[in-house]
Amino acid sequence: MTWTWTPLTLGIASACGFFAVGLVILLIYRSTLTMHEDEQLYLDDANSHMQQEQTELLVRVNRLTVPVWVFGAGFGVLLLVLAGMFVYQGLNAVQ
Repeated sequence: MTWTWTPLTLGIASACGFFAVGLVILLIYRSTLTMHEDEQLYLDDANSHMQQEQTELLVRVNRLTVPVWVFGAGFGVLLLVLAGMFVYQGLNAVQ
């Protein structure tokens, strides 16, 4: 039994690959941002610039939440569709 890659299957596999690469890039970027995150309490004004840097960092990390969800959900849905197409093709080849 051989798998035939139809143009639709290739398109879905390419889109799935795009979402996978985008997800990996976003996760790597988010992990490099959170690597520099500190959990400190700044009580005086001398360290206010450090507090401002931390709030800017948290804003950037929180801004990445929606794109990570979109790319993760897109990858998952397209992977399920691709697997379903392969199962469907396999079941039709048996008959």
